[in-house]
Formats: sequence, structure tokens, C-alpha cells
Amino acid sequence: MQSLSARARLRIAIGVGAAVVAAALTLALATLLPRNTGVDWYQAFRPAAVELLNGRTPYNLLYLNPPWALIPVIPLALLPPDIGRAGFVVMGLAVFTWFGYKMQARPLAAFILSPPVLHSLVNANNDWMTLIGFVLPPQIGLFFVVIKPQIGAAVALYWLVEAWRKGGWREVVRVFWPVSAALALSFIIFGWWFAKFGGETQLWWNASLFPASIPVGLALVAASLRQRNIRFAMAASPCLSPYVLLHAWSGAFAALIDTPIEFYAAWAGLWILVGIRAAGITFG
Repeated sequence: MQSLSARARLRIAIGVGAAVVAAALTLALATLLPRNTGVDWYQAFRPAAVELLNGRTPYNLLYLNPPWALIPVIPLALLPPDIGRAGFVVMGLAVFTWFGYKMQARPLAAFILSPPVLHSLVNANNDWMTLIGFVLPPQIGLFFVVIKPQIGAAVALYWLVEAWRKGGWREVVRVFWPVSAALALSFIIFGWWFAKFGGETQLWWNASLFPASIPVGLALVAASLRQRNIRFAMAASPCLSPYVLLHAWSGAFAALIDTPIEFYAAWAGLWILVGIRAAGITFG
């Protein structure tokens, strides 16, 4: 049997080291993270995964994403709740870090320490799943961007137009049939689960600027299609959604990730917003 190359041994060592670090961090966070945070894990994702494991629909609960978004949740749902939540946070942190690296964040730490990313991690939300789709080929990336339309809908539209430009309706079908078939199957099995999304718009924590943001969203979509630049589409989605939480603005914020001046201007503005909210300052 041929021995492993030096590069292969290095990769194995890095993988094992990363797994050990992730496990240690998970156990540490399971003890350190306050129980009054991680609301999305305790109230939505873990209960939905448990329902699915028991052969029941996850959509009788607070869960609103496509069923395949529960795939990484299921193994963590088998663990004690606090450990599973910590593992979910570590998974999100790892993906945010990987995404920032792929998008050439300058510096990466500032992206991780931005309010949308921190808010997502504190709430144990799954916004990072949609961000994965932005850096994948469209046929695969669509499975991720539809997890959160308020983050990825305009990107799906961008890919639709790009597919048409590349090869007409045949290319559109080639790119979109897998996710379309998966969504159709989910509706057959679980019913029209997406209809529950409309009830979220009235919640007090909704941070959407809709409908005032519609002109900005449409202008960004137009710029994206005219310049064939996906980053404008990334920024457009929250502007066109009637329901957006602070952490769901991570996709729009990520559109600036490799333009340092604009990135830091937005970064500072987000922290100013957090300060204003924390101080209870109101206007008008």
C-alpha cells in the first residue's frame, strides 16, 4: 500500500486539529453561553429537527425554512440542547469565517465582529446557510439562497437572467430544475409551508425598511443586471422583503466585504444603529 503524500498527511492533520478545536469550543460554549440567548435554536431549529426525526411535519412550529435546511441540524438535535446549540453556533462561526475568506474580507475579524453576524450567532440563526450559496455554482447555490429569500431572492433573479443570457430557456431549465423539483416535492409532502412567512411581518422585531426600501432594491437589481455583478443583487434582497431581521442584513453587508472604505462606513453605521437602539433613543 502506497504511503500517503506529505500534502495528504498535512490535510489529515489539519482536519483532525480543526475537529478537536471545534469540539473543545462547542463544549466551552455550551457552558458559557447564556440560556436566554439562542432563541432560534431552542424555539425553531431544534424542535423542527426533532419533529422531522419523529416523522412529523416541522411546519406546525416556528420553523419557516425549506426542509433541507434541517439536514445539518439533525445530528446536533440528538445532543443535549445546550451542547447542540453550541455546536450550531460553532458551525455558523466556521461558515461565516470561511465565507469572509472566500469573499476576501478586509479584515476578516471586522466582518465576524459586525452586528449582523454577531446577532445571527447570538440568536443561533442559520443566515450563514444562505451565504454559502453566494459562492457556489448557481445550480447548487440555489438550494442555499432559497433558505432565506430575504437574503437571497435577488441573487436567484440575477442567476435566472444570467442563465437566460448564457443559453436561453434550456440553460434556465438546467440551472433551476433541481431546486424547483425539490421545492415542489416539499410542498407535496408538507403543504404550502411558505405561506406562514406572511405572518412574520407584523412582529415587533421586524427590521425591514419595506416598502420605503423598494426603490433602492429595484435600483440595486437594475445595477446588478446591467453590470452583471452579483454583489448588487446581494444588497438588493433585504430591500425588497417585508420581513428582515438585523442578522438577515448580513448578505447585504457582505456585498461590501472587499471594498474597505465602504465596508467600514457600513460597519460603523451598523454599530451606531446598535448604540441608538441600546440607548432607547427615538426620532420623530
